[in-house]
Amino acid sequence: MTDPTSFSASSPRFSLPMLFAGQSQKEVTVNEALLLADMLLHPVVQGSITAAPDTPAIGMGWLVAAGATGTFAGHDDAMAVWTEGGWRFARPVPGMKVYDLGLGCNRTWSGTWRFSAAPADITGGTVIDVQARQAIAALIALLKDAAIISTT
Repeated sequence: MTDPTSFSASSPRFSLPMLFAGQSQKEVTVNEALLLADMLLHPVVQGSITAAPDTPAIGMGWLVAAGATGTFAGHDDAMAVWTEGGWRFARPVPGMKVYDLGLGCNRTWSGTWRFSAAPADITGGTVIDVQARQAIAALIALLKDAAIISTT
């Protein structure tokens, strides 16, 4: 059995703060953990930016792009969410997914934030197969609806 006195100060994956026996003002630690859990349960971002927006709404988030400045400096690749108490940042872990509203698809962390771009519409060719083009267009539409490829 794990010795309860040997817990670290934060969780291993997303650094959620841990409580300690006899800790005063536990609500601060619990509320911080709840804010981070709220960010990470179903992460949604507006897009990727290098500088914090001037007037974000509470709960809005962005991925911090490389070369970030100002408040975002030093948080490259993290997910940043604006809260009543200011910016909260979460470092990605391999396989983490976020839904990017700007792209209309999921992004996955694998050393960088990746997403699949939609292929170009089918054009040209010497023989035009209308049924094949309709089938391919339907497949692309399904992939977009499933947020597997971007809508842009």
